Amino acid sequence: MTATTDGSAGALAPRAAAANDSTTATPPLPAGDSTVATAAERATARAVEHLLARQDDQGWWKGDLATNVTMDAEDLLLRQFLGIQDEKTTRAAALFIRSEQRPDGTWATFHGGPGELSATVEAYVALRLAGDAPDAPHMAAASEWIRSQGGMAATRVFTRIWLALFGWWKWDDLPELPPEIMYLPKWVPLNIYDFGCWARQTIVPLTVVSAKRPVRPAPFALDELHTDPARPSPPRPPAPLASWDGIFQRLDKALHQYRKFPLRRVRRNALDAAARWIIERQENDGCWGGIQPPAVYSVIALHLLGYDLDHPVLRAGLESLDRFAVWREDGSRMIEACQSPVWDTCLAAIALADAGLPADHPALVKAVDWMLDEQITRPGDWVVRRPGLTPGGWAFEFHNDNYPDIDDTAEVVLALKRVAHPDPVRVEAAIQRAARWNLGMQSKNGAWGAFDADNTSPFPNRLPFCDFGEVVDPPSADVTAHVVEMLAVLGQQHHPRTRRGIEWLLAEQEENGAWFGRWGVNYVYGTGSVLPALAAAGIPASHPAVRRAVRWLESVQNADGGWGEDLRSYRDPEWIGRGASTPSQTAWALMALLSAGERESKAVERGIAYLVENQTEDGTWDEPYFTGTGFPWDFSINYHLYRQVFPVTALGRYVHGEPFTPNRREA
Repeated sequence: MTATTDGSAGALAPRAAAANDSTTATPPLPAGDSTVATAAERATARAVEHLLARQDDQGWWKGDLATNVTMDAEDLLLRQFLGIQDEKTTRAAALFIRSEQRPDGTWATFHGGPGELSATVEAYVALRLAGDAPDAPHMAAASEWIRSQGGMAATRVFTRIWLALFGWWKWDDLPELPPEIMYLPKWVPLNIYDFGCWARQTIVPLTVVSAKRPVRPAPFALDELHTDPARPSPPRPPAPLASWDGIFQRLDKALHQYRKFPLRRVRRNALDAAARWIIERQENDGCWGGIQPPAVYSVIALHLLGYDLDHPVLRAGLESLDRFAVWREDGSRMIEACQSPVWDTCLAAIALADAGLPADHPALVKAVDWMLDEQITRPGDWVVRRPGLTPGGWAFEFHNDNYPDIDDTAEVVLALKRVAHPDPVRVEAAIQRAARWNLGMQSKNGAWGAFDADNTSPFPNRLPFCDFGEVVDPPSADVTAHVVEMLAVLGQQHHPRTRRGIEWLLAEQEENGAWFGRWGVNYVYGTGSVLPALAAAGIPASHPAVRRAVRWLESVQNADGGWGEDLRSYRDPEWIGRGASTPSQTAWALMALLSAGERESKAVERGIAYLVENQTEDGTWDEPYFTGTGFPWDFSINYHLYRQVFPVTALGRYVHGEPFTPNRREA
């Protein structure tokens, strides 16, 4: 599970600076291993054995998905709001939240990161709900830091919504989000389909909450979280009228005026439309979108509209939230924001196949059987921009039929192509459906986003309400690379749409030779995704773009032979390519270099040695650092299976050669 942070916002900086000194030698390999290749073979065998042992009887893999304590705090706040709190859950959640507090009294949003105001406020309030006294040393340290950062008034909108539910913040001092947004046609800016699917699923229920403005009795006051309790919401000067911020601030003021005199029938019908939209998107397991935040707000919204907690919709929704809980050996309880079985399973299958497991191995066949059953063959919200396109994608989660994603679909196909299944006709039919769907989801610029096509409106991110992270879904280099790789493996490297994707990728390369990583941290992930795709598509290793990328990867290799990149690289260019080495990021760099023909290079030899040296006795690796993202910087993820699947993939390709090439050595 997650480790506690090191307590220093800048703790990595000196280490990262020293890490890039390539003159320091990599530690020697274990005694008895005459070559790096021999050591890599042994490490690969241990890792394969460990990964096979983690497969579920149904065929899937799933590692824990760790984010930050706001998930746990908001779970307690939800239970308080609904009146369903219980002592066991509260005690377990509080134990986990306390374990994540940094020595300076704050909570971070990723391991080793700086304290974050909204996370600290939500964690503090949750511990107050659990009975922690405000004058306890750990609580006093937190509240003092909160005040030093501007207090409750400086938190993000979502945090202040939770506070408003109990009267700790005034609804009038929050941005307005009217349910009438449901009526905006799809061609009008700021209609709900202009938002990324994750934001859309959250905003629709929040329009209900915004309209109802509920306030439950607060069990205590929170004056200690204000810089001045007499002026809890100090006025802020408006942005210039000629700026976008100024325009949207004044639009928000107009919406506040409309709220005082809404058209009652229109408001009532809009609330009904929001309720129907929410209920229609509830999954078979009771959740919404397979992710925790929309589920939480959907439960609140429907309850405010009169749905009793015993109603089948709400009962199923609450039961689904319990499945996001991970109970740890110490008795604490961590809430996953999401679960990733499809993603983990396809990556595990790729890793095992590339590590030399026979293509017809029972574990791989069982994984394919499970993945085939998970293919989505009914339309979802993506049809708004792609009407008439035949379904065929995969989602990230166990149940999320409304929102299959392009990235998972590409990686599942790459996994299916590696397995010799006893029913090849069924597998090929699934692959063809997936390829058609992914091709059809290409955006106008030739690239691919994650969930929607052409979800690039510039307006949603400018709303005063949307200060919680990325709310649109533009194309990214990592997703585009995975689709290009999939199409190339299917023999479509010369397809016009594939070539457009390649052209877009080449144009997106940074001056330093790297590619930005949207869904993984950061330039190491982007570059680790793009180079294998270009190689699969036939771009030669001598291509200038490939050589620039290789030089960049070599330049940011750490002194210990590994690679690491801190999440601060999303905000501070000084952190690009810099950070403590991690197994997953080292593997991404190695996968890129191997695809570029660098197997015999010193950089690859040192990277492989890093993985061998840092493997644990049970065949896995330790990785407390967060290398995944939900929103770059704003929402960070530690995928606990990344530390296993990516090193296995890199080691396997080093030992056996690149997949789908004539020179690959079979086990």
